Amino acid sequence: MFRIALLAVAIAVAFSTTSPAGNASAAEIVSYRCEKWKTRHEHNPKQVEQIVDTLKKLKCEVQKHEHNGHADIKYRCPKWLEHKAKTHEDAHKLEAWLKALGFETKHQH
Repeated sequence: MFRIALLAVAIAVAFSTTSPAGNASAAEIVSYRCEKWKTRHEHNPKQVEQIVDTLKKLKCEVQKHEHNGHADIKYRCPKWLEHKAKTHEDAHKLEAWLKALGFETKHQH
């Protein structure tokens, strides 16, 4: 389930924009932040790259440490940022994915 949502979020991020909070002008805006560093432990190399790439596209700070057959993905986004989603459904998928990673979110429409 998480992998399907991750793929959907990655596609949505690839075809829309991210800007500092207060600068986006769309009907579907997801604001997000993760003030403190969080770490996610992943064994699947493809999923590691998808998570890292998506977080980077969302302009988050990301560090990846590979060891003992897995990767630790460390990330944070201390300032509020906004992502303009193409659809209401994409906005909700992104919001759910970010919340699952420990982000604070707000969704405007």
